[in-house]
Amino acid sequence: MEGYHQPIMLREVIEGLAIKEGGIYLDATVGGAGHSFEILRSDPTVRLIATDKDGEAIAEAERRLSPFAGRFSLHRTDYKNFEHVLDEEGIGLVDGILADFGISSHQIDDRRRGFAYRIPDAPLDMRMDTRAALTAEEVVNTYSEHDLRRIFRDYGEESFAGPIARNIVLAREHERITTAGRLRELTEGGIPPKFRSAACARKVFQAIRIEVNGELDGLRECVTAFARRLKPEGRLCILTFHSLEDRIVKEVFRDLATACTCPKSFPVCVCGKKQEIEIITKKPFTASQEEVEENPRSKSAKLRIARKLPREE
Repeated sequence: MEGYHQPIMLREVIEGLAIKEGGIYLDATVGGAGHSFEILRSDPTVRLIATDKDGEAIAEAERRLSPFAGRFSLHRTDYKNFEHVLDEEGIGLVDGILADFGISSHQIDDRRRGFAYRIPDAPLDMRMDTRAALTAEEVVNTYSEHDLRRIFRDYGEESFAGPIARNIVLAREHERITTAGRLRELTEGGIPPKFRSAACARKVFQAIRIEVNGELDGLRECVTAFARRLKPEGRLCILTFHSLEDRIVKEVFRDLATACTCPKSFPVCVCGKKQEIEIITKKPFTASQEEVEENPRSKSAKLRIARKLPREE
């Protein structure tokens, strides 16, 4: 398992899910099945449903979870289709949901996938689902300068989005950009020398990855739907790895944890809004120093946990 992907904040996630006897749990992004393994191991009566759009992740999860045959089912699909999966399984509400929005160590380290800016000869792919049509190479070579600038600014929060986009457009007039190394060179060339660092291409690669995989599309609606497919007292645990995702999760949690939104001057509530969840993590959990030293990729992770409130009679 660790060779494929090392699960982040494993203890905190398992405790956050508050696993109960006979519970049904959804791992919406199963990856290498590190979290799923512990969910199933925690109680012999637990049932697990898991999704992932990466075929290699599904294969690894099938292998890793084989000791628990008969207690889990895997579905190769985007986690945003989770409601269809639950309906297909004949499941209404679940006792807990985990969504780990990070990319796996296996995806980053596999040069064929093209996620890492540190692997110069890696092809510009970045698809989590290799069946998808859009690749990073298509984005880099066909998007307009305006759209590239927008993506770098909005998805990468890159201060030099304009110069980097211009660099790319000028370069591709002479030769198609096909490798991570070439994209990194063009990115660094658009950043003033005093602001360059060994990781200065990270934001651009993140932005392109988000665009290729539609990572933010429908995320707000999906997190809301997660909460509404929980049983009373059910738990929702979400791991994020950059500020854009975390901001959305934080805002959805806050909205679902808010009751009446009528102006205070109103004598009675007319909006009808009810509080749906209790936020367990007033501030998100982060990886311990020991975990960061063991697994540096855990440094940017944030874990937010919520509890579904019982329905009002």
